[in-house]
Amino acid sequence: MKNTLPKAFLTLFCTVFCASAQTWPGPAPQVTGPYGSIPGKFSEYKVILEPDKNEPEWWAGAPSVARDKQGVFWMAVRMRTADAPYGLRGYEIRILRSEDGLTFKPVHRIKREDVPIPGFERPALLIDPRTGLFKLYACGPWQKGPWTIVKFDDVKDPREFKASSAKPVIAPQKKILPRDTPVEGYKDPVILHAEGAFHAYLIGQHRGLERVYHFRSEDGERWEPVGSPYESIMKLDGWHDFFVRPASVVPLPVGYLFVYEGSNVKWYDPIYNIATGLAFTFDLHHVVDLTPESPLLVSTTPSPLFSTWRYSHWMLVDGEIWAYAEVGRPNMSNEVRLFRLKTGAAR
Repeated sequence: MKNTLPKAFLTLFCTVFCASAQTWPGPAPQVTGPYGSIPGKFSEYKVILEPDKNEPEWWAGAPSVARDKQGVFWMAVRMRTADAPYGLRGYEIRILRSEDGLTFKPVHRIKREDVPIPGFERPALLIDPRTGLFKLYACGPWQKGPWTIVKFDDVKDPREFKASSAKPVIAPQKKILPRDTPVEGYKDPVILHAEGAFHAYLIGQHRGLERVYHFRSEDGERWEPVGSPYESIMKLDGWHDFFVRPASVVPLPVGYLFVYEGSNVKWYDPIYNIATGLAFTFDLHHVVDLTPESPLLVSTTPSPLFSTWRYSHWMLVDGEIWAYAEVGRPNMSNEVRLFRLKTGAAR
């Protein structure tokens, strides 16, 4: 099935409404209040990966990064086409390798038809601290069913991941009582090993809304919800009253920086017009929102309608904070960028 809006129309639409996009058909995400100067700190960046076509609705994004003991950076990204139904546009998980974290080269591809799965969204790549092996998780509608988190067999080298090894590891739970309202699907895993266990933060689709759910595992294979499986660990509130979603978790000397993303009911197309905020957690489950009134980050190169800054992976690298993110471009395409921030110790 092809996209019902031709690319030429999308390009024309993007151009014609450039001057009026802030009033029609809806506002784009904005950073306001005390955070208004923050986007300027993210105006400098390095482009890591562009979409396969420089056209509207072609996206390269959803990066997940792991750095091995030799200092090599490995990145898993989701490649997305415009020529498919919404929700099923992720055609490939691409694995990239870099010696310095700045210049990446593709080394492996996992195509959706080889799993098979109708489409991918965000993957999660990490190194198991117990075995030293690489773990790769993905998500999509599993066997014509709901959105599910799947896992590939662990490997010594990310170039060895096999599409055929994918299996479901976190799926929606069945109703216990007839009027239960369980989460209908899980997607976009953010996974880390901390406090002696694996922790997964997922987008849970609950009654059509996207919220944040927390799962825990001893081995990365068998997962259990932390707390009530019905309860999100963040609220639909403030600027993120339409969606709220996990983005990244960064260990700090005390507690963890919890990077999240979301959207507002007043924004144009809040399903895809996603911005980023910050939160904090001591125990990996109870989250305190640090940016409740306004997002912290939006694209500094927006299109007339979209200011997307989402699917970010934050990590500490040699005294700096590096944030890889999927960011909107002026022609309604998205690319992966790297933002480098010096910490207090590095100044």
